[in-house]
Amino acid sequence: MLCLCALALAGCRPSLTPSKPLSELTPRELRGHQVYQAECARCHYANSQDGLRGPGLEGVFRKKYLASGLPANDHNVEQSILYGRNMMPSFGNDLSQQQLDDLMAYLHTL
Repeated sequence: MLCLCALALAGCRPSLTPSKPLSELTPRELRGHQVYQAECARCHYANSQDGLRGPGLEGVFRKKYLASGLPANDHNVEQSILYGRNMMPSFGNDLSQQQLDDLMAYLHTL
């Protein structure tokens, strides 16, 4: 009974380990965080699974599937960033390859 109540209070979501603290990011991950803040934070929470304008990205690579239902892997995330998906605009013309690589490194820390 206690387990059922705990699951109900947790929203039936599996618990994820915390994201990597900003103070522990590598230089590449920190650059990716800066890209995230400039381009992604207005629509996606980094440290929550709750949605803003788009899905929360906490644990994006620690889950089996993305919010779209696609497998959570580098290829699918990069494709969504570069070409957009549903309401998400494309960023392929806005990000350099270095910025994309840094952003992907940061997303792996969430």
